[in-house]
Amino acid sequence: MPASAPLLRRDVQAATARLRQLACLDATGPQAIAPVLAQLHRLIGFDAGCLIHAGAQGEMEVFMENPALQAAMPDYFDPRIQHSEARVMRRGARHFAEALRVEKGAQMLPQMVKVTLPELVRSDFFNVVLRPGDVGDGLKLPLRTAAGHGVGVLWLFRRVADPLFTPAEAAALGRLEPLLARALQPAGADTHDTDEAEVCGQGLLVVSPAGQLQWVSPEAQALLALAMGTRWRAGDSELPDALRLLVQRLFWPAPGAPAPLPELVLRNAHGSFALRATRLASVADGAGAPEAAAIHITHRRPRGARVLERLQALGLPRRQAELAYWLVRGLPEAQVAERMGVSINTVAYHRRQLYAALGVQGRGDLAQRLLPPLPTTPQG
Repeated sequence: MPASAPLLRRDVQAATARLRQLACLDATGPQAIAPVLAQLHRLIGFDAGCLIHAGAQGEMEVFMENPALQAAMPDYFDPRIQHSEARVMRRGARHFAEALRVEKGAQMLPQMVKVTLPELVRSDFFNVVLRPGDVGDGLKLPLRTAAGHGVGVLWLFRRVADPLFTPAEAAALGRLEPLLARALQPAGADTHDTDEAEVCGQGLLVVSPAGQLQWVSPEAQALLALAMGTRWRAGDSELPDALRLLVQRLFWPAPGAPAPLPELVLRNAHGSFALRATRLASVADGAGAPEAAAIHITHRRPRGARVLERLQALGLPRRQAELAYWLVRGLPEAQVAERMGVSINTVAYHRRQLYAALGVQGRGDLAQRLLPPLPTTPQG
């Protein structure tokens, strides 16, 4: 929805109902950010959304809709840029955990800056990180669960040519915090377990014991960009610290370290990424040639996230979409009725409508429609 488009009551009700529906599914967590943002676009006009949250080791993970902003994120960690950010912003993006502890409600850009807006626009931080994405304004909302646990920080951006966010829009976003936090809160049970997640990509890279990149397959290049996000970009010759430590554990294991090959698992909005390091015989001629390490990267996505993505593309009515989700997830109709808060007869009615709309004959056909086989990706 364009930033200047008026909100229609029926659009607000429909989008709010979809957010409530997402919050009740079992595919909650950062992997639900894309469908969540799709509904927010219908409620509050903006160009691109962003979710900053903690990764598996507590590090900063970023999902960014705007490709230009995503491409600029590695520059954000340059000490010069972080110094510039500290000079112009009250709290930096990397301080998201602190924001989750102390900030309340949605903030508009004037509340976030220490300086005047012209000074912000002249800063290195703005010109290196925000200007490439044509950012003209922003809204920020820390997300907490009902129990007060931090989920992440949501950002909405508008282009320079768009109208500025209004206090009414900031207030509307703030009122959605309980639904947004519930939809993006990681599930209690790990939905990334291998019996629930499917391999959708693999790749291979070769590095020196010191962590210098020597060769990378095109598949690994793309997967590393998804897995490492803010910490690495295509063309970098040195690996991020997490992967350098993985290689060090291979060549210089700690005394008493377990025998299995060192492995690192990263999880973010794109799924889970398992990276395993193995020793690789050198292809160089001559005795005493230096060793190298092969890092195999495997990308998995939860089944629930794939179903959500497919349902988003199909644009089914809300009740049919929710029913389709639970049917593909394998719930008996009695449990589906309980989850949806309707009778079994109502479930049967919506099921007939759903099958007719998609031209399928049963759950098996529905699963094939919503979960088509993933393309096989060579390891390189």
